[in-house]
Amino acid sequence: MTWRHRDGTVITSISDVAQPWSPDALTVLPLNMLGTVLLRHCVANENVTVLWDKKVTDVGSDEKGAWAVVEKKDGGVERWTADYICGCDGANSQVRKSLFGNEFPGHTWDAQIIATNVYYPLDKFGYDDINFIIHNEDYYMAAKITTDGLWRVSYGEDTKLSLAEVIAHQPTKYERMLPGNPKPGDYKLLNVGPYRIHQRMAPKFRVGRILLAADAAHLCNPFGGLGLTGGLVDVGGLAECFAGMQMGVADDTILDKYDEMRRLKYQEVINPVSSDNFLRVSATDPKEALVKDEFLMMVEKARTDKATRDELDQGVFAVCHDFTQYYNKQPKEAARL
Repeated sequence: MTWRHRDGTVITSISDVAQPWSPDALTVLPLNMLGTVLLRHCVANENVTVLWDKKVTDVGSDEKGAWAVVEKKDGGVERWTADYICGCDGANSQVRKSLFGNEFPGHTWDAQIIATNVYYPLDKFGYDDINFIIHNEDYYMAAKITTDGLWRVSYGEDTKLSLAEVIAHQPTKYERMLPGNPKPGDYKLLNVGPYRIHQRMAPKFRVGRILLAADAAHLCNPFGGLGLTGGLVDVGGLAECFAGMQMGVADDTILDKYDEMRRLKYQEVINPVSSDNFLRVSATDPKEALVKDEFLMMVEKARTDKATRDELDQGVFAVCHDFTQYYNKQPKEAARL
């Protein structure tokens, strides 16, 4: 993982970011590939049922249970009941809207990110697996997402531009900011997807028997990957809570801990770190990055100092929280029940 000037020269970098020596080694996958892995596991689990073409239009709960109003593809409507419902239905979550209307505190950045997938040999220009280019106008992230040469290039663009104008301007941006100054015939562009970026969190992640996780619960800009990572950790923590309840070593007050701690992790880790990540590439003078940006100064020190590198590696777990500590029995004893 390397931070660079727009001309490609290195500011600083982290070698072996995947920590191949660690049992907790990191893996980067494009979302469609990750979705395929998750779906395969769901289909193989007899306790999981995957249904398609079902649209949740409303949810609610009382002391006895929870329910969802679901619209089918043919226009019919069903009412599903459950002990609990968790909305993981994305940034435009209907579950969240059913609970809070349009209340989604936070802010929207005065920027739009253009996500592109492109075949272009960035590795021939010395680019590493993940690259952050620091520039006040032509900032971008370039990450290798397949082994056959496909890259995700996400760059900033003027919010005043329409979709048509963004697409028309893309060749100019590529030629100006990518190494080799490529013209359209030099690369194979698969898609161009503009989107606005936000830092927002729902007022609560639990309302009665309804819970929220991932983008339905909180949003952040994509620099650093904390949106998806935060969502996965939400779901893992909620699974620990439900497992404790199922095993009889926790009651439903552990779900209040889920609400409390996952919101705290957003406030203390996801929001500030992802905000800093975005400002680092878009509003930092690259010539002063190693004397004014504390994180990049730490990265530079970690190149030669093992203790700093260990601290840097452990920092990725700051987003996590262990909910088994709230079980009425120790986790090993609970696992035997």
